[in-house]
Amino acid sequence: MMSKAELARKAGLSTLTIDRVESGRPCRLDTKRKILLALGMKVADKDRVFGALVEEPDAPALSIRDQERA
Repeated sequence: MMSKAELARKAGLSTLTIDRVESGRPCRLDTKRKILLALGMKVADKDRVFGALVEEPDAPALSIRDQERA
């Protein structure tokens, strides 16, 4: 376990960015990669941390919270 501030520092991101990601808002793939590496994980573990996105043609990607509601 680590604090948001420590994760942000290790990932080279702001705490605001960490808050946004935690709330399920979309972010760049590079941001996800930085978070995974800061957590000591591999990029292949992305679905464990961020969940698998269900995408439909011509529809916006679902956030983690939207997926839980579906």
